[in-house]
This record gives sequence, structure tokens and C-alpha cells, in this order.
Amino acid sequence: MAHALQHTRETTLSLFDCFATAGMDAAASVPQLRTINPPLWELGHTAWFAEWFILREATSSHPADANGHCLLTKGDDWFDATRVPHRSRWTLDLPSAGGVKTYCYEVLDRVQDKLTREPNTDEALYPYRLALAYEDMRGEALLYTLQTLGLAAPVYAAAEEQQMFAPSEIGFPGGTIQMGSKPGAGFVFDNERQAHSFHVAPFRMDSTLVTNTQYADFVTDGGYDQRQFWSNAGADWLMRQERSSPRYWQRDGAQWRTTRFGRPSTLAGAEPVRHVNLYEAQAYCAWAGRRLPTEAEWEYAALSGHPAFRWGQLWEWTASPFEPYPDFQADRYLEYSEPWFHTHQVLRGASFATPSRFGSAKFRHFQLPERDDLFAGFRTCAWPG
Repeated sequence: MAHALQHTRETTLSLFDCFATAGMDAAASVPQLRTINPPLWELGHTAWFAEWFILREATSSHPADANGHCLLTKGDDWFDATRVPHRSRWTLDLPSAGGVKTYCYEVLDRVQDKLTREPNTDEALYPYRLALAYEDMRGEALLYTLQTLGLAAPVYAAAEEQQMFAPSEIGFPGGTIQMGSKPGAGFVFDNERQAHSFHVAPFRMDSTLVTNTQYADFVTDGGYDQRQFWSNAGADWLMRQERSSPRYWQRDGAQWRTTRFGRPSTLAGAEPVRHVNLYEAQAYCAWAGRRLPTEAEWEYAALSGHPAFRWGQLWEWTASPFEPYPDFQADRYLEYSEPWFHTHQVLRGASFATPSRFGSAKFRHFQLPERDDLFAGFRTCAWPG
């Protein structure tokens, strides 16, 4: 745990330095977009989150449920996401980048010191695991912010190469599976509880994600111009965007090119298509006579042990709206799941930017259907019959 906390903080700081190198260490120099936060605010907020739940021993994310005061005099006013609306994060009188970094180091030092006195129990380690998981997620968010703003990424991300596998289809017999996580499973987010039985009918699913070549066939066939492939919500999104291909795709003669972290490159046909949203994934499926898997089917396949089923390259859109499992109860981080039920969509798996310690076949990622800035793709299923 101590090593993981140190590693994730170093990762966060190295990502922030990418923004600083590009002159975006101050909020005023960062474009105000709905999908990102100013990196300086993100840096301070991540350290504040660890201080809130670990050092101040907060019993929830409610502003009255923490002990003592923040190490920064105005820390709660600056970095508590429940009090600071997104649009105002560009106009806060934050400390300098050096001051926020000092705060990050101080919080980590105190967290590490407190950890040495904790018993090795799930209850005692819960706030540490919560803060670790949260910072891992914020690190991935910083990485897709670099992509959104066209900035260079750290070497480990910029040099990332997607594995390529021959597409095939796997038939699964179905059956009853245990959705969610059982008590005593260690740290899980609240939306993974409660564990419950769920019957999955037989189904056939792609072993790999849809590739750029496969998706390019849909684009070339006029998929973005044919209304019958798009849901009502997807058609509304498409009309607003005036999009004719995925985000970051540019036609170059007979080839497609893309931009990765500010650098143009030729699109590799065998790589999984990325930066597509739910509507684009649904439209492709309609064109191909296929469908997206439900999250139960995806979990069944991921836990089946089938050697041909590959996951972990990109987050994967599913057909399932983000809804609570039976007997759901919000955990200490009250705003993590409950406010987003019924408006967001479930993604499963992980991406190349997700730390391996965070990957789980049961983890439920969730985002708005129109998000195409994520490191996300999809795979398809056959219709029954």
C-alpha cells in the first residue's frame, strides 16, 4: 500500500509537469471545457481527497463529516468538489504550482506515516484504498486531458502500443453468475454491491475489440450519413457535431491519419478503434447487424477464462445503462455513484492508461453516452437466433 500510494502520487505529479511544460500550469491558460479540469486544480484536489478521508478521517464526503482543518487555510473552499462548481475552478485564487506541489508532498508524508500505525484489516485500510483508487482514476483523467488538449504525454503513455489480435467470435453457453462483489472481497466501490445472482442466456461475442479497419468500412459506407443506424439521441448528437468520422480521424488520400498526444500518425488498421462514444458504437453495431454486449455478458466472458477473450486495451461500451444493483447503499464517497444512475452508461474492462492494480473484471466504469475523449472502444455480440 505504501509503495502504491507513492507511485500514484509520483505519476500524478509527472502528468502535471506535462501541462506545466506546455505553459498550462495556471488555470487561466487552460481552455474551459466541460470534460476537463484545470490541471492545477486537479492536482490539489487529488491530494485534498486523500487528506479528507485519511488524515481527517472523514466518515463521508459531506462537508460536516471530517475532523479538523485542511493543511491549507482555504483548502476546503478550493478543492472540495462538492462545494466548488466545475465552471468556477478556472477562477479560484489557488496557490502557485510550487505551493500545491508542496501540499501534495506534505499530505503524502503524513499519510505514509499514519499508515505505519494501522492494523492490516479491511476496515482500517479502506480510506487508503479509496484514496489510491481515486488518484489512479484522476491520473487517467489527466492523461486523456493531455490528449484532448493536444499535449505531449509521458514516455510510458506516448510509447504505448496496442496489441493486435485476429478477430474471432466466441460462443458462451450462458448460465447463472454472481454479479457484484461479496462481503470480504476487499475494497470495492459502492456500485459493485450488493452481490446477486443473475442469469445470462447463451450468447456469441467478439473475442477482440472492433478494429480501425472494421470501423473504417462503416465510415466509408456512409455510416455517419445514414439515419437508420443511429438512435434518436445519437442522431441529435451527430447533428450538433457535424461529424463524419471518429474524433481525431483525418482523411489523407486513401489513408486515415490520427493524432495521439499532439503527434500525427498513420492509423493502424489492426488496432482497436478508440475515442468513439456510445452512439457511434451503437450505430456501427446497427450497420453490422450486431449489438453491444450487456455488462452481465461482458462480465461472464471476462471471468470465463476463455483464452481467446482479450480485454484491458481500452474501456468498452456496453448496452447497459448505469443503474444500482439490488439493495444499493452509498458509501463514504457519497457522490461517486448515486447522482449518475440512469443518466450514464456502463463501460467495462480497463485501458492502457489504467494501472494494473486497478483492473478488475467486476469494476463498473460509467460515463455520459456522448463522451468520446475517453480511451474507449467496443466489441460486438450476435443477435440471438
